[in-house]
Amino acid sequence: MKGFMKEFKEFALKGNVLDMAVGVIIGGAFSTIVKSLVDDIIMPLLGMILGKINIATLALTIPNPLGGEAVSLAYGAFLQNVLNFFFIALAVFCIVKAANVVSKKKEEKPEEPKPSKEEILLTEIRDALREQH
Repeated sequence: MKGFMKEFKEFALKGNVLDMAVGVIIGGAFSTIVKSLVDDIIMPLLGMILGKINIATLALTIPNPLGGEAVSLAYGAFLQNVLNFFFIALAVFCIVKAANVVSKKKEEKPEEPKPSKEEILLTEIRDALREQH
């Protein structure tokens, strides 16, 4: 049991696991922000454009042929979740694209070429000749 706990501790405290945990927490908060954007801004505007329809409440009620309770298919809530996913995916795509542009610019930065031994020697000779004149 001690070996298992030691192995688990080593796994849990690795940098990648901690980075992933932070990413999950930030992703959850980001998801909440995007959900609010869709629920509170985009969907009301879309509903206004479509004739004051609250898309989230759209549903199709199917009567039960066996005489029981009717079944309600909440396709509006499904559409709203699809829009939430779309906007989260779009935001993540934009973030990744921006990160790729930044990393590409860092890669394109040419390093200053180091002078060869011959160039250093010639520079010293030139400087010495200048001092003599």
